[in-house]
Amino acid sequence: MAPAPFTVADHLLQRLAELGADTVFGVPGDYSLGLLDHIVAHPSVDWVGTTNELNAGYAADAYARLRGIGALCTTFGVGELSAVNAITGSYAEFVPVVHIVGAPRSTVQAAHRIVHHTLGDGQFDHFLGMHADITCARAALTADNAAGEIDRVLTAVRDHRLPGYLLLPADVAEAPVPRPATALPPRSSVTDPEALAAFASAAARLIQRGAATGRGPDASVLVGLLCHRLGAAGRLTDLLAAAPLPHATTLWAKSLVDESDPLFVGTYSGAASDPATRAVVEDAGTVILAGVQFTDLTSGLFTQHITRSRTIEIGAREASVGEARFGPIELPDALAALGPVVAELDDRPRDPRSRRDRKPAPPAPADPPVTPADHTDHTALSQVALWDTVTAFLRPGDIVLADQGTSFYGMGLHRLPTGVTFIGQPLWASIGYTLPGLLGVGIAEPDRRGVLLVGDGAAQMTATEIGTVLRHCPRAVIVVVDNDGYTVERAIHGPEQPYNDIAAWDWTCAPAFFGAPATATRVTTVGELRTALQQAQQADRPTIVQAVVPALDVPPLLDTLARSLGKK
Repeated sequence: MAPAPFTVADHLLQRLAELGADTVFGVPGDYSLGLLDHIVAHPSVDWVGTTNELNAGYAADAYARLRGIGALCTTFGVGELSAVNAITGSYAEFVPVVHIVGAPRSTVQAAHRIVHHTLGDGQFDHFLGMHADITCARAALTADNAAGEIDRVLTAVRDHRLPGYLLLPADVAEAPVPRPATALPPRSSVTDPEALAAFASAAARLIQRGAATGRGPDASVLVGLLCHRLGAAGRLTDLLAAAPLPHATTLWAKSLVDESDPLFVGTYSGAASDPATRAVVEDAGTVILAGVQFTDLTSGLFTQHITRSRTIEIGAREASVGEARFGPIELPDALAALGPVVAELDDRPRDPRSRRDRKPAPPAPADPPVTPADHTDHTALSQVALWDTVTAFLRPGDIVLADQGTSFYGMGLHRLPTGVTFIGQPLWASIGYTLPGLLGVGIAEPDRRGVLLVGDGAAQMTATEIGTVLRHCPRAVIVVVDNDGYTVERAIHGPEQPYNDIAAWDWTCAPAFFGAPATATRVTTVGELRTALQQAQQADRPTIVQAVVPALDVPPLLDTLARSLGKK
C-alpha cells in the first residue's frame, strides 16, 4: 500500500510542532473535520476540545504564555467570530496565538454559493477582513500558496509575539505538498549596533550623574510585561545580577522576577503603591523602565510620577535616555548593554554618604500590618483574610491565574514564593478569561499545579469549561470567590443596583453536574479555607473551593482604583 500523501494539513501541524505547540484547542465544525482527523493522527500534536470557541481562544492564550505559541481551530463564520474576543485580548497583551479557520471548499467559494455560516451573499472574505486589526499576519490558503503562506504567517506570529490567522478551505487541507526540506528561518535581530553603542554610552552618563542626585537609590529598575513577551527574561535576570539594584514590577509583570529577593521592593501601581515601593521607583537617581507599558489599571490610573530626565526607558524596538531616543534596538539587546553599565556602580569607591545601599524606609503604619497568623480559624472570610490565606498556601512551581477584579487586585500586592508564575489580563480585562486559561496552562505545563482565583460573576461567564478542566487537569485548584455578584462594578458604581447582581450558584455541585471526579467545599471562615487548601495539597484530584466573602468587601488596591474610576 502506498504511503498517504503529505498534505497541507500535515505541513501546518509539522510547523506548529516545530515552534513548540503540541496542542490545538477548539470546537469541531463541518468545514474543519478533515483537518481534525490529521490532528488526531499526528504523533506529536494533540487535540483538546472545548465547550465553545471563546474558551478555546482563552485556553490557547494561556498555553502560549507558557509555551511561546498557542493554536486553536474553529469553523468558518460562527466559530471564528465567537473566538474574536479572545484573539483580540491576545493581540492587546502580546500573546502569539495561531487561529486556524476551517472554510468551505475552494470550489464552493469560487462558485459564490450561498452556504451555511456565511452572510448569504456568496462572499467568503468578510471575516478574514475583520481580523486585519487584531492579527499581525493573515492568509487565505490555496493549494498553490499554502506551504509558503503557512510559513510566512507562523514566522510572523513567532517574531512579533502577536496572533495570526489562517483560512483553510476543507479541500486545500487535503492537497498534497512537498515535505519541508528545512526548518523555519531563525528570527533575525533588527538592532543597529551603532545605535546600541550610543544608547549604552548615554545610559552610563545618566547613571553616573544620577548617582549624585535624587533622594532614593543610585539606580532602580521597574520591570514590565514586555520583558516576558519579547523573550528578554534571561537578559533581565542578568541585569539584576550585575549590581545590587532595587527593583519592582508593574502588576502586569507580576512574578517575572523572584519576589523573595531582598532587593525586590514590591509591585508598583503609581499613587496606589506602597510608599516604600513608590519611593524606590520615583526617587531613584536613575530609574530603568524595562519593557514597561503604563495602562490605566496598572498605573493607579496614570498616577505614576516618573521624571523623564532621570529615566532610561526600554521598549520593544526603541530605547531612550532622558529625551534622547535610540533605535532600532530590541529589548533583549538593550538590557544586555546595560549590564556592564550598572556593574560600574559596584566598582566605584564607597562613599559613606552614598545612597547606593540605602532603601527608603516605609512609613510606620497606623496599625500593625495584618498577617496570616493574625487570622484565627474562627475569623470570618474577608478579602484581606482570603488572599493572605491563599498566599500562604502557594508553593514553588505553582501557576496562579487571577481573574480581573477582586482576585487580580487582591493578590497583586502579595509576595509570591520563588518559581510561582502569575497570570492575569489587566489590559484587555475580559472577565472569565482565567477559567479556560487554567485548562491552557494545565495542558502546557502538566507537571505544575494550576491555581485559579476567580470571582463568581467571572466564573459564570465561562463555567462550561469546568468539565474540561476536571478531565484534563488533575492537580487543579479552583477558588471561586462567592461575593454575590460583580463586586468590582459595585465598587465603581451602583453597589446596590440590580445590574450588579447574579444568580446564586452552588459551586460544590460542579463535580456531580460535570460528571468528573473532584473535591468541592464551601467555606466561610479562615479555618475552613485552611482545611480545604491543606486537603488540596495532598489530593490526587481537582479541588473546588467556594469561598464566601461579603458582597461589598473590596481589596485595598482595588478600592483605591475603583474610587478613582467612579469619579470619571
